[in-house]
Amino acid sequence: MITIGLLGCGNIGHIISRFQGDWRITAFYDLVPEKAAELAELTGGTAYQDFERFVEAEFDLVVEAASVRAARMYAEEVIKNRKDLVIMSVGALADPSFRESIVTCARKEGKKIYIPSGAIAGLDNLKVARISPLSRLLLRTTKSPLSLGIPASNRTLVFKGKANECIKEFPRNVNVSVALSLASGQDADVELYVDPEVDRNVHEIFAEGAFGEIYIKVNNLPSPENPATSYLAALSILSLLSNLDNPLVVGS
Repeated sequence: MITIGLLGCGNIGHIISRFQGDWRITAFYDLVPEKAAELAELTGGTAYQDFERFVEAEFDLVVEAASVRAARMYAEEVIKNRKDLVIMSVGALADPSFRESIVTCARKEGKKIYIPSGAIAGLDNLKVARISPLSRLLLRTTKSPLSLGIPASNRTLVFKGKANECIKEFPRNVNVSVALSLASGQDADVELYVDPEVDRNVHEIFAEGAFGEIYIKVNNLPSPENPATSYLAALSILSLLSNLDNPLVVGS
């Protein structure tokens, strides 16, 4: 059975902790100790107030479910302590120097870094772009003005450009654009809209290449307990964890 250390004990941490899978969370760490203690009591695991003690504990893999800042702060230390790592805050990997640093570290230590599909679909087939480059890769995301904190009375384009620039302006809102870029090996184009008529996040992916065309539309419902979190993003982590030990691998 895979044992897990949970880094970040917010809404996604709660969803992961409540799920009964073929793995067990044995260690918890959060900058707010009470959050870690709450989940430890729920699962019978151990809460740590010190990150060093947390990362040195006996378990197999760390799930980062905290923030881009936390991923950047702790990722290399996790790997150096010979633990695999799941990064939920994939926006951290928009920084090429950080990405290269942790990939080099993982290769040296013989460990794996996993990126869940998050709030979108189709990452497996977009990997073909590393073999046959895409002629077009566009993410069009539409969110409510409230979710971005941008007032608008009608549908308004608030960003148009590359994924690595968009994540700098909206670090908590367009992690999916970085996931697309990582899967395809090329910087995705991004259009970000606010629309007072929408009550959920809408992600549209347009991809064209020698294989033909792909169009994917995902309408994300928020997590029941936190409207700022996509429920699909949380479920994608559970799916990843549930398949780590599976000898049958589906998808490229």
